[in-house]
Amino acid sequence: MKKLRVLLVDDEIMIREGFKRLFDWEAHDCEVVGEAADGMEALAQIDSLRPDIAIMDINIPIMNGLKVIQLSRIKHPDTAFVIVSGYDDFSYCREALRLQITDYILKPVNYEEFGGCIDNLKIALFQRQSFKDEEQQEERPINGITRYLQEHLAEDISLSVLADEFHLSAQYISQLFKNEIGVNFLAYLTNIRMEKAKKLLLSTSLSIAEVSEQSGYGDYRVFTKVFKKSEGITPSQYRRDFLDDVGKSKE
Repeated sequence: MKKLRVLLVDDEIMIREGFKRLFDWEAHDCEVVGEAADGMEALAQIDSLRPDIAIMDINIPIMNGLKVIQLSRIKHPDTAFVIVSGYDDFSYCREALRLQITDYILKPVNYEEFGGCIDNLKIALFQRQSFKDEEQQEERPINGITRYLQEHLAEDISLSVLADEFHLSAQYISQLFKNEIGVNFLAYLTNIRMEKAKKLLLSTSLSIAEVSEQSGYGDYRVFTKVFKKSEGITPSQYRRDFLDDVGKSKE
């Protein structure tokens, strides 16, 4: 997998230096290719560098980060944006969702959490490429494997199960995930299970135990533990926060 190119956008040089020095970009198959301290500079850098990922603060001079993202979407729809901000405000979060931001992380940055964000972003980029492959009728082994995972998400899935299903060695499949997606098998499986769980929590009235089972976790206590590690809150709190936000938007 090629290294993902990253642009850092923040008006505070210490924040940018922190990202460069305190986060292991190499371990996550990424490289920082540029920096910007204001909105106009960010637009110019996105045009010239065409980064795969832009790490964006909201409160930057000349033009705020959300406006930069809105304008950049027109010319560079494939660039992924991650907001890193000190604003924990519903209106900002709602606008970020409208602009299809990959993630919204609060300062001060927890770099372990940020690493999970980057891994999730790589999975999202892979899924986007898989969709393009399907449109072009191009089938790669990894596409068939990930499609199988989506179709059997509620079942007990392991590398050995995949090896039997696809007549490949477990070691080969494991390497496919690292080479093609940039994350290991378990990280990918956990990601798509959490995405499934979040959709069920927000779009159905299923109990936590039922959501757990449909997401591939037979024990809801294990599910709750994994969910909290992934999202920072419990499944019940995730659902409550969404309902509270919906209530605020109607006020």
